[in-house]
Amino acid sequence: MRRTIGLALAAGLLLSSCALSGTTTETRDPVDAEGEVTGEVSLQTWALKPRFTEYVEGVIAAFEEEYPGTSVTWLDQPGEGYSEKVLSQATAGELPDVTNLPPDMALPLAREGVLLDLGQVEDDLAATYVEGGLGAYAFAGLDGTYGYPWYLTTDLNYWNADMMAAGGLDAADPPTSFDELVAQARTLKDATGAYLMSRKPGMNDLVSNGIPVLSDDGEEFVFNSPEAVALVERYAEAYADGLMPQDVLTDAYLGNSELFTKGEAAWSTGGGNFIAGVLENNPSLEGTIVPSPYMGITPMYVQGVSVPAASKNLPAALALARFLTNAENQEAFAELVPGIFPSTVASQDNPSFSESDGTAEGDAKVIAFTGLPDAEVLQPVEVTEAMSTYFDQQVAAAIAGQITAQQALDAAVAKCNQLLAD
Repeated sequence: MRRTIGLALAAGLLLSSCALSGTTTETRDPVDAEGEVTGEVSLQTWALKPRFTEYVEGVIAAFEEEYPGTSVTWLDQPGEGYSEKVLSQATAGELPDVTNLPPDMALPLAREGVLLDLGQVEDDLAATYVEGGLGAYAFAGLDGTYGYPWYLTTDLNYWNADMMAAGGLDAADPPTSFDELVAQARTLKDATGAYLMSRKPGMNDLVSNGIPVLSDDGEEFVFNSPEAVALVERYAEAYADGLMPQDVLTDAYLGNSELFTKGEAAWSTGGGNFIAGVLENNPSLEGTIVPSPYMGITPMYVQGVSVPAASKNLPAALALARFLTNAENQEAFAELVPGIFPSTVASQDNPSFSESDGTAEGDAKVIAFTGLPDAEVLQPVEVTEAMSTYFDQQVAAAIAGQITAQQALDAAVAKCNQLLAD
């Protein structure tokens, strides 16, 4: 499921070059969503068949029972090529009444006036959904909210207790800041030669440390600040001191979670069901993995549903979107999918998510779930794959000592702003 949560897509670039069927935010008319909830309405999801067919069909049947006279047509699109499918639908004015859109795909549609600003028709969004989930659909430079958050996940820290103990460290008292992480990485390396740190920073790490990446109006990137430079310099120092694997900057790098799974690094980050995936690939780590809260601002990954402004049946579309994302239906979905959580405020006290069964896996689930109210989407949805790639290349060069951190971030900001303006 993580594939469809927070996945960076090229939809923004595709949509920027096409004329979409919608009304620009500057010229949109007031929305009239009053009326009887009846008639035909369409729902589009992303790669939920066949695994979740029974669940979705059950939600649809319950909706039709609650609103007699309604008829829901369910369209489920394959995972591959979904952004292109949404683009063609939007261009033709055929976007389904309720469409599953992650924030990065919703952004260009919202900018073109294709999506309904829910603030025009809803009074209690903030009381219904967690702040970070709603915030994912409130875009820089635009007024309004353009999606109902559906299901969420987040990241937390995982520590290899045996590796840490061998270096005199305690996984039950892990680092809670970057400075503590570097200090314990040095302790472990000096004592055993093993690695605690095993990845370079991304844009999300800047935001997690309270460093702005994008201006408030969404018109320019600003991550070449003194604070960002200092963070990259700290990573460069750690790399130069041998606190990270040499190939962390090369194409041979396996990835942080892979090194953790192989027992070659004592720290990783992952979602609430991370432990199950690790043990499936390396059962010998059973009993050695200890979870803890994420350092800094906790990342949130969001899926949601949006309603096109041009829907021919707005009363039914809005009712269906609310019904799909209500607490009862979200909680039932989360019970089926380990690692995802409901976005509803009413679900925060549900013991199924807020109480551990005493296992490390149960503790991880609770840590992930209880972190959601304060979690945020860290990397701005304006960031494209090309931007991320260039940022990573420049930061890698700085960490390797080939250029300064200031030079790297200045170059990355210039490139990202160029791509943003294109």
